[in-house]
Amino acid sequence: MVKADNVKKDYTIGKIVVHALRGVSISVEQGEFMSIAGPSGSGKTTLLNLIGCLDTASAGEIFIDGQPVSGKSKNQLALLRREKLGFVFQSFNLIPVLTAIENVSFALSLLGLDSSAVHKKSMRILAEVGLKGLEKRFPNELSGGQQQRVAIARALVKDPSIVLADEPTANLDSGTGKDILKLMEELNKAHKTTFIFSTHDPMVMDFAHRLVLLHDGLITKNGAGKGGGR
Repeated sequence: MVKADNVKKDYTIGKIVVHALRGVSISVEQGEFMSIAGPSGSGKTTLLNLIGCLDTASAGEIFIDGQPVSGKSKNQLALLRREKLGFVFQSFNLIPVLTAIENVSFALSLLGLDSSAVHKKSMRILAEVGLKGLEKRFPNELSGGQQQRVAIARALVKDPSIVLADEPTANLDSGTGKDILKLMEELNKAHKTTFIFSTHDPMVMDFAHRLVLLHDGLITKNGAGKGGGR
């Protein structure tokens, strides 16, 4: 589903070159529930952004569903993100002037479905994430956990192959964060969608069925997580 082949990423800040990734190789199979973890500056968010086609590698290659990412135009990358990738961010990134169902429907409408199909599918996924009856509430009328559930529904409504979640529990209390992780684990099993987290939260690492640890842009561990025994 995802393959990184000797991926490197450098950033130039003034006269200083920062080696964010120093040669990372990893394969992710369909349906995995995994976490890319490490301290600040380890390269975990950089790797997630490369997998999400939000940035480009300095060297090496990223493959999504067998397709190499390098060489694609901006429009081709946008189409790849639209069709195969869903995103969940720590700050939720909901559109404040849209209701919960409008936030979810907007993502689906970009695929060209008719309005009836968009509404039906959006209602179904919101119910699945536990928001039945709250579809017409605006983000500021929802708790942090409820907003993150909207974000998860928005990511899943278009049936992506992969959901990328960047620090999904960072703005949530521990109890709500645990509920969100349980929800995503249930959705992973139900939809067979691949979930890849970027995190430094030990709770997220504990939930992961597979844990990849990064330090100074290199993989230091790649193996089963504690959640694999659930």
